[in-house]
Amino acid sequence: MTVTPEKDDPELSAGYQVRRCHRRFDRLLTSYLAEHGIKNGYWYYLRVLWIKDGVTQKYLSDMTNVAENTTASILNSMAADGLVIRKRDEADRRKFSIQLSERGKALEGELLHYASRINSEATAGIDEAELEICLNVLKHMAENLGAKLASQ
Repeated sequence: MTVTPEKDDPELSAGYQVRRCHRRFDRLLTSYLAEHGIKNGYWYYLRVLWIKDGVTQKYLSDMTNVAENTTASILNSMAADGLVIRKRDEADRRKFSIQLSERGKALEGELLHYASRINSEATAGIDEAELEICLNVLKHMAENLGAKLASQ
């Protein structure tokens, strides 16, 4: 579908629909995390660390698609809140390994189910085949945009 930007109906814009959906995911997640006193920005880092603990700040930045200086700021806050610990890398003393604290590890059992809940709520009434197509299209769009960013 080709629509001129001046006449673009937001309802027909992939960017608009993806952003609207993301904002709603985000607001619902924020409300669930607030019940546990956890900031929304921490979620993305916790998710990465629950999958692979003891990684570098750069790895976390890459996995969350967030600039390293923003990641550093968030990690400082997470450390102050007792969620992560910075440990000097044994192999390369210039680097630090970011590890979950006991509290950070314990939160996995308290919070991870929210991801499933929100996904279930978001996909309620959507046929499984349609959902598979949607996920494949979104993945392809992300790859297209990633390739464009890499070529700039």
